[in-house]
Amino acid sequence: METGKKIKWAIGIAAALIAVAAIVVYPRLVVTLPNDGADAKPFTFKDVRGHRYTEMFLIGGNAITKDLKANVYNTWGLNGGATTGDSCPAALLDKVDVNELKDRYHVLASYKNGPRLWALDWIEVEMGKELDFGGMKARWVNWLDMKGLSTKPGEAAYKNITVGRHTRFGFDKGKQVFILEDPDGNPWVMKSFSLITHPDQKFDELGTLGSRLKLPPGWKFRAPVLEQDLILTPDKDGVAHITQDDFGNTYDRAGGPYSNFKP
Repeated sequence: METGKKIKWAIGIAAALIAVAAIVVYPRLVVTLPNDGADAKPFTFKDVRGHRYTEMFLIGGNAITKDLKANVYNTWGLNGGATTGDSCPAALLDKVDVNELKDRYHVLASYKNGPRLWALDWIEVEMGKELDFGGMKARWVNWLDMKGLSTKPGEAAYKNITVGRHTRFGFDKGKQVFILEDPDGNPWVMKSFSLITHPDQKFDELGTLGSRLKLPPGWKFRAPVLEQDLILTPDKDGVAHITQDDFGNTYDRAGGPYSNFKP
């Protein structure tokens, strides 16, 4: 065989192998998440402050462009939590295998976002499909825009993150709330207290949390007692904005269309 033909033949084989590899690998890099919120129904939960829960993320999207989204599932109201105040008992949570879940649900990744404690007093939420996470049950509650984010601890600290959901989060008059204020004066109210990277955090020490945070320039922390009920909501399109501090505690944007008043 002539040298030129050998080269063309080799190039042809290489191209074919690359094409086959792309067909095999591409579905693993691009995942369309199911619409597990299609049949969501309203739930109301009262007196949840200090009660324990976990969120599970099933992550899809395009791993090549890093345009990622997550379906988020919450344990609250399941696993005995309505009686015990703990919807993610350690006996269940510790057995959750995120790698096994990734394969079972055919997603790019799975992430265990908990345990956490509610920092609010009541919740109105639409919850969708219930899934089994290795024995721990959780229901779909929202989608999360993860573009430019990862699941590394601290990755979301002091960033503006978008979520889509139908919720009302309530804080009762006379209760203390914990607020981050960004450089533009926008308040962000803590909804959940994290025990993930700092399990030694104490809920009753939240009032002095600001002295322990590594606040970026222009950010402030305050902990007022409410003179009226505070209600946090998404905007008219069902979009809410969240952020975290460097301890992993999660806050919802307040003010404007996101609450009944600016705290």
